[in-house]
Amino acid sequence: QVQLVESGGGLVQAGGSLRLSCAASGNTFSIKTMGWYRQAPEKQRDLVAVFSSGGSTNYADSVKGRFTISRDNRKNTVYLQMDSLKFEDTAVYYCYADDWATRRSWGQGTQVTVSS
Repeated sequence: QVQLVESGGGLVQAGGSLRLSCAASGNTFSIKTMGWYRQAPEKQRDLVAVFSSGGSTNYADSVKGRFTISRDNRKNTVYLQMDSLKFEDTAVYYCYADDWATRRSWGQGTQVTVSS
């Protein structure tokens, strides 16, 4: 079992930056992939960024060039640096972790609000 705790959300003006953190605990040795989803009001939860065990990263087209995902395996933490934020980035951001048996754990979510 893996537990995830996000932090770093908040209110920011358009064009600003925020850095989200997601700290994992529990069976962290079993984690293969970590990443971020987001869900805006009345919309589905969409994938934002992925950091695989091999170090490769993938991003949604809407955030490419603006968001950067990174991972510190010593701290069992994944980060999402968000720059040049837009109003449409407003959402609840959820961290997730997949283990080698493809079981998924979710964080509780952190609100990001971008004012235009």
